[in-house]
Amino acid sequence: MSTASALVPPSVPPLSKPRALRVVIEENVTIPADVVDLDSFCRWATSDQFPECGQFSYLRGTIWVDFSMEELYSHNRVKTRFATVLGNLVDSLGLGMFISDGMLLRNSAADLSTEPDGMFVSYDALRSGRVRRIKRDKPGCWELDGTPEMVLEVVSDTSVHKDTKELRELYWRAGILEYWLIDAREETPSFDLLRRGRKGYTSTRKQAGGWLKSNVFDRAFQLTQTTDPLGDPLYILNVRA
Repeated sequence: MSTASALVPPSVPPLSKPRALRVVIEENVTIPADVVDLDSFCRWATSDQFPECGQFSYLRGTIWVDFSMEELYSHNRVKTRFATVLGNLVDSLGLGMFISDGMLLRNSAADLSTEPDGMFVSYDALRSGRVRRIKRDKPGCWELDGTPEMVLEVVSDTSVHKDTKELRELYWRAGILEYWLIDAREETPSFDLLRRGRKGYTSTRKQAGGWLKSNVFDRAFQLTQTTDPLGDPLYILNVRA
């Protein structure tokens, strides 16, 4: 993996700053009046005043709030499968860390702070400073600042626009090499492995059998669906060299 290729190129046009903070919210929540930009959002998100429930993201001047319950089959089990397989793969190859949801990712170039459903950070990224681990004052609270090689999002009914539009652009601006986007809400789950190009992400062409080649992991992946002993959806993530 090339360190230089993961950096945001100079050709990316700068983001225009909003005149006032807009808030996208599902139900009432108190957001401090001094949360007006990325820095103030991150201070709030790592403080004792941050809400214990709900998902909050700062995406170039907009705070996205989602209080919906995570769906068991189309979201949680899918996310868990990817985290298990990718976590074991990364550990076995000694590549770095696969981090599941709940970890705050910040990137100033993209003006974003969010908690991906998963992300991969290589040891090379940590050694070079492309990704920094920041220990916050709140006990047990860490924040990742920079550009991981890969991020994962699983689409839910309340995150369609955020995952497919907003984050697709902002993860690209952040210099992230691969954006893995999974949507298992329909009978047949979709798995899109987006690769970073000069002007945006492009979908990786599927090989026979639906296999997708990842340059980040130097492996091909295939998502299939079957049923468990109770007849409920069971997702399998296959890997091959």
